[in-house]
Amino acid sequence: MTEPVVPAPRRWPVIPTIVVLCAVAAMIALGVWQLQRKAEKEALIVLYDRNMAMSSLVSYPKLPPVPDAMLFRKSSVVCLEVVQWDPRGGTDRKGASGIRMIADCRTGAEGPGVLVDVGIAEDFKPPQWQGGTVQGTIVPGPEQPTLVERLTGKAVPARAMLVADTPVAGLRASAVPTGAGVPNNHLAYAFQWFFFAIVALIIYVIAVRRRLQR
Repeated sequence: MTEPVVPAPRRWPVIPTIVVLCAVAAMIALGVWQLQRKAEKEALIVLYDRNMAMSSLVSYPKLPPVPDAMLFRKSSVVCLEVVQWDPRGGTDRKGASGIRMIADCRTGAEGPGVLVDVGIAEDFKPPQWQGGTVQGTIVPGPEQPTLVERLTGKAVPARAMLVADTPVAGLRASAVPTGAGVPNNHLAYAFQWFFFAIVALIIYVIAVRRRLQR
């Protein structure tokens, strides 16, 4: 009489486990990186707040990228000619919404010129302003590179913009961004990556244990 064949016990899958552990390790690393970015962003916001407290004028940055030490500082430019207008939604200093009038100004024979927010209008009709001396606050320009562009190395350095202290005739003074308005959601991103890592590990362990018990 032949003895019954006892099936070999199922082993824990090696290669899939390695793949899952590598994925979990990558998610944990991304979470740690977000925590590091959180600390860097907090230090940057402190710098911006200190910049806003300074009343002295700095030379307007001629070319991007704009150093962090110059953002939210006071500066002055001479707009020789308005090359074009870029109307965008915005708010005035009382919180009322409107159309932010951004002038792309020529400041010399060559160079990229400067962006100047000259005030808030009621509609998209540009003001009758041909240029002049403008004093205001240096802020990040409206066209900032996306996260995908940064990750793929295709990001073009963003231009700065000067928000005028005194609006041109017929407009309301635009609200000036502050360091507190700089997004700092890296802590939430870090928790998301850690949560994904835990969930992925739990799901994999449950799936493998069910397979081994069949």
